[in-house]
Amino acid sequence: MNGQAAVETLWVGGKGGMESALVARAGIPFRTIPAAGLHGVGPRNFPRNLGLMIQGVGASRRILQEFKPAVMLFTGGYVAVPMALAGRRVPSLVYVPDIEPGLALKTVARLAKRVAVSAEDSRRYFPAKAPVVVTGYPVRASLGQQDRDGAQAALGLDPTLPTILVSGGSKGARSINMAVLQHLERLLDLAQIIHVSGELDWPVVEERRRALDATRAGRYHAYAYLHEQMPMALAAADLAVWRAGASSLGELPMVGLPALLVPYPYAWRYQKVNAEYLARRGAALVLEDERLPEELLPTVVSLLGNPEKLAAMRNSMHSLARPDAAAAIADQIRQLGGEH
Repeated sequence: MNGQAAVETLWVGGKGGMESALVARAGIPFRTIPAAGLHGVGPRNFPRNLGLMIQGVGASRRILQEFKPAVMLFTGGYVAVPMALAGRRVPSLVYVPDIEPGLALKTVARLAKRVAVSAEDSRRYFPAKAPVVVTGYPVRASLGQQDRDGAQAALGLDPTLPTILVSGGSKGARSINMAVLQHLERLLDLAQIIHVSGELDWPVVEERRRALDATRAGRYHAYAYLHEQMPMALAAADLAVWRAGASSLGELPMVGLPALLVPYPYAWRYQKVNAEYLARRGAALVLEDERLPEELLPTVVSLLGNPEKLAAMRNSMHSLARPDAAAAIADQIRQLGGEH
């Protein structure tokens, strides 16, 4: 390892969390602790959640005594709070993926030695003297390595047609899926579509695909989920219809993919702030979830009919890329570990 000692890593998550399968796929040891949110819960659930948080602190102490970390990295969620409390004497780095940090990350940041953020705009959510460093949003190494022609060929796309990539994240997004299906024939007359629906709506999407005529069916590339092929889908597309989760701050800029962003309306305002950050920089347009059925088609028609506008959005999106983000975060971790 170029003269450096091997780094032993342990991932700690909440019980029943969706990250366990992804961590196992990466070959990283995984442990769980009890945890629950305290903010915004009703009086009936608060005592139970407080009890789980206290249990989580105890479980975290046992893990820390066994693993003895030189440094800790927190990336969000209420599961970070008990570990941060138990390990407050261990140097820690908090990484804030969204523009606006959640309450749990704000709490953990008070105990951290440094705070890494995706963009300069996040500084305003922390005290002026807070040890904040802008690293960018880390993305998988394969993202940005595919060229458009190669990616389109690998996915069986027609290089003469514009390509729209539709995805609502790992679990899908029903409102986006239904809006696309509502206008599917008209959209397919304009472009070919890569539609990543998520497992929940996949039966509906698959049935709709079977009902298409041969020409439109050939333009409709529907998947329940993409993992290894997602970087190719991003490289192949000309326009994304996308939720505005934290990954939109890293993945879309890395490939310079302009987007119609549809913030998820039922989880505080993080996605709205992310979407507005990209829109203010000319990289995206924001569509409200409740108006998506009415506004999706005319907005797509307008953009595909204005190549100059689409090219300007692509350039603006690409200018926000931070390809060294993962290395910058790793460097902060190494520095803190060395200090310890």
